[in-house]
Amino acid sequence: MPHEVEEMFSVRKTPWHGLGSVVQRAPTTADAIRLAGLDWRVGLKPLQLREQNGQADPVSVPAQAVVRESDNSILGVVGPKWHPLQNADAFRWFDPFVETGLCRFETAGSLQQGRRVWILAEITGGAAEIGPGDAVRRFLLLSNSHDGSLAVRIGFTPIRVVCANTLAAAHAGRDSQLVRFRHTSGLVRLLDDFRDVVRLANRTFEATVEQYQHLARSRTVSRNDLREYVKRVLDLSKAMPKTTSQEIAARGRGGLTVQSAEALAAVLENFDSGKGAHLATATGTWWGAYNAVTEYLSYTRGKTQEARLDSLWFGDSARLSREALTVALQLSA
Repeated sequence: MPHEVEEMFSVRKTPWHGLGSVVQRAPTTADAIRLAGLDWRVGLKPLQLREQNGQADPVSVPAQAVVRESDNSILGVVGPKWHPLQNADAFRWFDPFVETGLCRFETAGSLQQGRRVWILAEITGGAAEIGPGDAVRRFLLLSNSHDGSLAVRIGFTPIRVVCANTLAAAHAGRDSQLVRFRHTSGLVRLLDDFRDVVRLANRTFEATVEQYQHLARSRTVSRNDLREYVKRVLDLSKAMPKTTSQEIAARGRGGLTVQSAEALAAVLENFDSGKGAHLATATGTWWGAYNAVTEYLSYTRGKTQEARLDSLWFGDSARLSREALTVALQLSA
């Protein structure tokens, strides 16, 4: 299935270049849902078999189709207990924060013809400096799927200002992680109960910044350290089946596949001359190594910008970003 941005907006500039429309100021909830192209609802329709055992009468099956009501397109097939989170309810979750100035919408949109939806809101109060000219901003991310493939997820997501890398928060605790909510009848009530996440995230952000500053103070990353770090985080040393002579010949230096060797080379280049590599905080430090990986995940990994965004918000790149921080903290201890 293609990874396509159906529609999205971003405030001031697009974090992932070339995707979506840009607005100059943070929108209201009503404007945000319209700008994101998410002002539509989904409904559920029972599924039936037209024929079974030669009988012409339709037979009901324990499944439902998720249908976008605006155009009757089928977004997915789910079980009988699955309940949707409407886009309007997802945006309304942010209302108390937006109305009191605690948050402002930054970007929102959908992928895969509306099957996957995200809302990113910045927590106000200023960015935190890891060092001179190197700041990190704090965000709340709500992601959802209308095809039954993912639970509703909400949590704290830092982003590095200088290069818009999506970072990770490894600080332990419910408030610092993406919390998942199943699509059940009590979903909206569960989200209401989780509103304290903003207050908790502010405390977690301070602890996370301390972790980032610790990485920035370390200056012990040799070239061999960096190579081993990247191989460990991206699992580049994992054995691959050598089924043909062509595959064996395609392996690069150190027994890596060509694809793995390219990933390693991209991260090493980011470390030397990436978007934030010129800053003192990144030069020769584990903070620089960590950001070299997250820059690769944000701008290089995947065939298209849409695929990168999908993986950062919903897929494997989010996991790898968390792993990159965890391993960097272990190696810099």
